[in-house]
Amino acid sequence: MRITDLLDKRSIALNGSPTTKKEALDQMVDLMVRSGKINNKEEYRKQVYLREEESTTGIGQGIAIPHGKCSAVSQPGLAAMVVPNGVEFESLDNAPVHLIFLIAAPNTEDNIHLDVLSKLSVLLMDSDFVSRLTSASSVDEFLQIIDQTDQEKPDLNHQLSSQPKTASGSSFRILAVTSCPTGIAHTYMAAEGLEKAAKSKHCFIKVETRGSGGAKNVLTDQEIKEADCIIIAADAKVPMERFHGKKLIECPVSDGISKADQLVDRALKGDVPIYQAAAGQSSISSPAPSKSAGHRIYMQLMNGVSHMLPFVVGGGILIALAFLIDGFLVDLNSLAPEMRANFGSITPAAATLKQIGNIAFGFMLPVLAGFIAMSIGDRPALALGFVGGMIAANGKSGFLGALAAGFLAGYIIVLLRKTFSRLPQSIEKIAPVLLYPLLGIFFMGIIMIYVIEPPVGALNTALNTALTNMSGTSKILLGIIVAGMMSIDMGGPFNKAAYVFGTASIAAGNYDIMAAVMIGGMVPPCAIALATLLFQNKFTKEERESGPVNFIMGLAFITEGAIPFAASDPLHVLPSCVIGAAVSGALSMAFGCTLMAPHGGIFVFPVVGNGLMYLVSLIAGTVVGAVLLGVLKKPVKA
Repeated sequence: MRITDLLDKRSIALNGSPTTKKEALDQMVDLMVRSGKINNKEEYRKQVYLREEESTTGIGQGIAIPHGKCSAVSQPGLAAMVVPNGVEFESLDNAPVHLIFLIAAPNTEDNIHLDVLSKLSVLLMDSDFVSRLTSASSVDEFLQIIDQTDQEKPDLNHQLSSQPKTASGSSFRILAVTSCPTGIAHTYMAAEGLEKAAKSKHCFIKVETRGSGGAKNVLTDQEIKEADCIIIAADAKVPMERFHGKKLIECPVSDGISKADQLVDRALKGDVPIYQAAAGQSSISSPAPSKSAGHRIYMQLMNGVSHMLPFVVGGGILIALAFLIDGFLVDLNSLAPEMRANFGSITPAAATLKQIGNIAFGFMLPVLAGFIAMSIGDRPALALGFVGGMIAANGKSGFLGALAAGFLAGYIIVLLRKTFSRLPQSIEKIAPVLLYPLLGIFFMGIIMIYVIEPPVGALNTALNTALTNMSGTSKILLGIIVAGMMSIDMGGPFNKAAYVFGTASIAAGNYDIMAAVMIGGMVPPCAIALATLLFQNKFTKEERESGPVNFIMGLAFITEGAIPFAASDPLHVLPSCVIGAAVSGALSMAFGCTLMAPHGGIFVFPVVGNGLMYLVSLIAGTVVGAVLLGVLKKPVKA
């Protein structure tokens, strides 16, 4: 495939005149749409802007290479615009942009086009090539210049394999790794920039590129051993453990493009720290220094959520099956009130499934906290996170406590690592296997038990007292409150307080409160499941695949199925779920629905008073919550 195969004459403009970066991006998207390779203009535009939010694609020297990769792209393509008067593009060198190439990449496993797009990125590092393009008098000439240069230059794979260059008499050896989140343009432009800079300083260099097509020109153990300095120009994950004991520079991938000369000069001067891979450190490190603090927190949070999800799904479905079995085999009306509390474990088969499901659920919060911690402090933080998550699960802080424990554990290890970095080397070696777990778990336990748990316990008591005092007031208002509380923290202190109040009401013969409580717990997972079907662009691929499972857990009154979604985007998911649950709770009370069983979801609907309107209440709250999710959540990358 040639570069010109991705270009369409209709998507090339030689006299662009945008006055702002936004205008430039919008005009580029319009050009791309003219090529017929975009099936959803707005979705593609959103992806282009989302990529721009990560870091500017104005690479300097008058060039910008914005790009978008998503399902809205039916075929890989390029659009090009020459801007004779230039446009401000927030470029790395703060200079106006005169040449823009927009990349459209589909979500397919076929990555043939990636090498072509990457080769174009490398060619754009040639100032003569860029000058000829910006001076082209016609679209045909523009295409001819690209095709001729493409034919003269070796293909990217050959270029990478022949990358190591040594000037005569050179003895200084530099190795580098470049990588960017998209892995299409910046990865290879940084490699080209570093190679040129090293060549001008008469030293050897080999660059490993880690793009969308995989790792290429991979550094060998022997080459790493003989290297004088390592340069990591990356905004994505790079295997780091192999560089233990070597002088190493870490920087954003953009520095490899715009500051390559400075990086090589720094390597030659030797004013570079020695990289130390801590014992037990994950072999994958993500320097990503160009990311915002908010983005880093999000990635750390998602590391915990993704590892927690299998426990939620597997355990939740097993518990749902337990309720289903008891629902078919047991007549709740014939049971004494004290036996109804055992619903889901009355028959032997149901008891077995519920036991296994509860064990899986028991791992949920420790795993969440442990892997959040690991993403911050590497493997030594895993144990601290597990301990903190278990304290939260067994105590009163629940889901919110586990979140706090995960971040706390990670930064305890970061602090300990800095503290012990000044110890003698003989003592420093034992820190990861002795001092980190000993002191880290101690501090984690103390903080969780004496700092986090007490205020949550006080909050629980206050909530229970408030609910008890409200029992004589408006039933509809009470339904709104208890149902909404079931969705606020999904297993945390608010949820537990509302649930305890509902079960206590059963003993007192007030069955309407328990009906509102249970429906409030059923709405969040059901609303999320519906939203993943109706608003697919608002959820990640993993969320879309796991979303429908929440119908099962929601109908079985397992609110925890919504936790992974709430954890990844609490500011938008929680309000949507709370409002949807509150609507259902209010309707349940208004219709006079009652419930004598403290659990079971749809499987105990036969014993629900006014069951038809109870179902209507559930559907209404689910729809309201799903619509709010669609409105409030921002589109995500496919």
